[in-house]
Amino acid sequence: MKRSLILALFIAVGATAWVLSGNYDLLANGRGDAADQADPSAKQASPAEAPKTHAVKTVRTKVLIAKPRVIDIIVRGRTRAFRTVDIKAEVHGRVVAIKAVEGQRVKKGDVLVKLGTEDREARIVETRAMLVQRELEYEAAKVLRKKGYRAATQLAASAAQLDAARAQLKRMQVEFANLTLRAPFDGIVEMQHAELGAFLKIGGEIVRIVDEDPFLVTGQVSERDVAKLRVGGAGAARLVDGRVIDGKIRFIATTADQATRTFLVELEVPNKDRNLRDGMTAEIKFEGETVIAHFVSPAALTLNDDGDVGVRSVSADGVVQFWPARIIGDAEDGIWLAGLPNKLTLITVGHEFVREGDKVEVMIDNPGPTS
Repeated sequence: MKRSLILALFIAVGATAWVLSGNYDLLANGRGDAADQADPSAKQASPAEAPKTHAVKTVRTKVLIAKPRVIDIIVRGRTRAFRTVDIKAEVHGRVVAIKAVEGQRVKKGDVLVKLGTEDREARIVETRAMLVQRELEYEAAKVLRKKGYRAATQLAASAAQLDAARAQLKRMQVEFANLTLRAPFDGIVEMQHAELGAFLKIGGEIVRIVDEDPFLVTGQVSERDVAKLRVGGAGAARLVDGRVIDGKIRFIATTADQATRTFLVELEVPNKDRNLRDGMTAEIKFEGETVIAHFVSPAALTLNDDGDVGVRSVSADGVVQFWPARIIGDAEDGIWLAGLPNKLTLITVGHEFVREGDKVEVMIDNPGPTS
């Protein structure tokens, strides 16, 4: 009994080990191998073992030829009067007449304000009389000097007194002329400081004159772009109301703004109709350097694996190429790209489904130039 129990336990352990080892498939495998040997055609290759084939993709292309393109430099700016001058009193006096008021346009030389003469006319008459006396004294001194009755130093003193009288008269005449203040250039009276009857000291502000034509549009250009500009170069200003005014660069600063590291550039524009106002916001477009560029649809742009923006093209042997590009301008129907070959077979449809180095079939939308 004990022996038969041990035998049964041994058989059970062996059966369990045989099942776990998986050798129970041997019979089936043996039968399968025999069948395969009897009929070799019965064994088929699995899908994983089937030879791989790649379908050649088809893309649509367009032949492009580069054209010269001016890179525009666009900055924000504002309008500014060409000249603004505060007319100030050069002599003291009381305002006795105002000939030009705020908003009035004046011509060069027009009278703006008159100051009272006070006793200046009398002092001029007195100075003229003194001058006559000094002239007679000098002539007499010359005669006496020739006869030996007057020393050379006395003659020199008479000459000095004569010159002093002439200088004094000249000062009085200039002072008298400065009682009438005139417009230094054509412009408009922007501000009137002095009122009728006010007494002005030397340096007292009277009126402000603004030169309306031409006008300036000023902006700050970055240190990267300022070297591309030149005095006399073309530019255009777009105002907030939509007006576009063409002009020429009048001035380029040689010293940068310490805070922004930008350079002041002034665009001179005409203002014949006097519609421009000082301080209006404007967008200034300057013409920069000329480069060779292509005009393409924005849909042609793509990214490579490194994240660079560019376009894909096809080489002469049908291999896809990627070209990094730089956007230098835009329009309503496309953009301008620089940094591309002069002649380019651009992929217009299918560029997102191919990669650099792929072999493709090409459908050309335009044959391009024959040369």
